[in-house]
Amino acid sequence: MAAKQPSIPEEVKRFIVNGLAMFDTPSQVSAAVKEEFGVDVSRQAVEGHDPTKHAGKSLAPKWREMFEAARAGFITDATQVPIAHRSTRLRALYRMAQGAERKGNFVLAAQLHKQAAEEMGNAYTNRRELTGKDGKDLPTAAPAVAVFALPDNGRS
Repeated sequence: MAAKQPSIPEEVKRFIVNGLAMFDTPSQVSAAVKEEFGVDVSRQAVEGHDPTKHAGKSLAPKWREMFEAARAGFITDATQVPIAHRSTRLRALYRMAQGAERKGNFVLAAQLHKQAAEEMGNAYTNRRELTGKDGKDLPTAAPAVAVFALPDNGRS
């Protein structure tokens, strides 16, 4: 007979429900719980907190509501994802470039530096600034002039 797993503290349950609501896998959430709280929670126990899975069908209403609110907020607000912010992407690229240089992988480091430069130059956005020569405003087109032929009134 398998030993019953001890009850999971409220704070850890909240962490699990939020992780699952943000589409993390049960394995990812289990590893994150171990790292964050130092608590071993099995993948199966984590999956029991996901109301979209069979294992989570009997989840208490409190946790189900928390899951649904977190999922809705996550879907509608991409800014909650750290990588959606340029500064987060640049910090990650910086750490990766440092690691590549430490390991002597200068080709990878150069690629990461190029990617960071492109990130700073808005290469990954839809925004483009168009300017004329020497940064001046672009010339505007003169308004079209309509030319109407006047009747000759029989004078031809």
